[in-house]
Amino acid sequence: MNNELFEWAYGQYQQRQYQEALMGFTDCLQDPAAAFAPGEIGLLYHQIGNCLVKLKNPAEAIHAYTQATADEAYAAMGTVYCNLGMAYASLRDYENAVRCFQAAVDDVDYLTPHKAYTGMGNALMKMGKTAEAGVAFREAALDESNPDPTKALLNLGVCFMALNRPADAVASYESALQFDMEPATRNKLFASLGQAYSACGEFDYAVDAFENALADRTYALSDSAAVDYQRAVAAVAQGSAEATQVLPIADMSGLDVGLDGSMYPADDYDYDAQDPFYYDEPYDVENHPGYIEADEQGEDIFFNASDEELEQWSKDMAKKDRKRRNVGLKILVFVIVLIIAACAGAVFAYTQGYGYPTQQMVAEQLFANPEAAKTEVFAETISADDIDSMLGPVIQDANANIDGVNQSMSESTVFVTATTPEGGDVTYKVSMVRDMIGWKVSNVEPYFTSQN
Repeated sequence: MNNELFEWAYGQYQQRQYQEALMGFTDCLQDPAAAFAPGEIGLLYHQIGNCLVKLKNPAEAIHAYTQATADEAYAAMGTVYCNLGMAYASLRDYENAVRCFQAAVDDVDYLTPHKAYTGMGNALMKMGKTAEAGVAFREAALDESNPDPTKALLNLGVCFMALNRPADAVASYESALQFDMEPATRNKLFASLGQAYSACGEFDYAVDAFENALADRTYALSDSAAVDYQRAVAAVAQGSAEATQVLPIADMSGLDVGLDGSMYPADDYDYDAQDPFYYDEPYDVENHPGYIEADEQGEDIFFNASDEELEQWSKDMAKKDRKRRNVGLKILVFVIVLIIAACAGAVFAYTQGYGYPTQQMVAEQLFANPEAAKTEVFAETISADDIDSMLGPVIQDANANIDGVNQSMSESTVFVTATTPEGGDVTYKVSMVRDMIGWKVSNVEPYFTSQN
């Protein structure tokens, strides 16, 4: 490998000149005079993937990271799979994200598995698999290479609450308090701790936790937390708070033993802040998709149970919930709430760019048969001549690949790659506008990554 060119490209990367770094790593990979040692191909594709992520192109980053995984001699395979999982997650492909995160933690040479476990937990939460997410967050918190287990412990507490284990949530939140964190995060932690204590019926401790969250006057409680706070204050005022001892803290020894697992020069890229590690959402325990009933013995199920048991609890949730609930008035109330939630969800989905047919469906229809689709998928404001002009360079491909979608309430952009009969690939940028609840095409043009 051309080491001089590589060092220059990596220097550009360190200076955040990502386009120049991408060109340097690519030139290094394509240097016809260079001889590559084992693992160097994987290293270059890894660096190319990192550059593409920094340039906000996760779809192409996935291709680069996938090429890196094909180099069996490359030593940082766990890091590559972790980054690959992050890229899939940024495209909301959570199933592939979980698969890649699992491959990362399966690599015995991967020095920072807590990063992959945290990403896996986030993806599983998005998929509604709360019990499995809790397992991942637990592993992230217990990983000795994790220099700051706070986020994992916070998310673990959320999982405990969703699993109707508020006492365990208290232990998780209390464990997180021993670590340094930003004031805003600490306020969220105390608010969550207050809700966990309220669920335990320990209202004295709940009031203290809520007041700690509000002490610096910068934090506003969520609606559900505010309700729990008022309930706890009323219970204490009426003298009904339980006079119990503080619950024992779960054994989290060794979590503050940090280990610098960064790898030069193939580092993990930072996950985008749009997908936060901490799920700061009000939780409705009984209606959470991962809810299970607590056992009568009150044993520390979550830390002692096997992963298979936790997965089975999650699968049995719906069955147990149906047996526990009554019919009649509760069903009526549930239906009303469901209708209201559905309406609110529909409005929210509309503002986020969702609709039917989806942008992907419209794009697939366009490329499957451009001639037939010209009267169906284009906006009414586009003239027939303009449509014919746009369709001129479009390649018909019934199996065209949707590379990514940028969507908003009224406009969206879909990137599509079609394959020519000769086997070449051409990428297109398809612009769309809202049409009632669906989408219509407003423009189609070839898209060249190097020019964008």
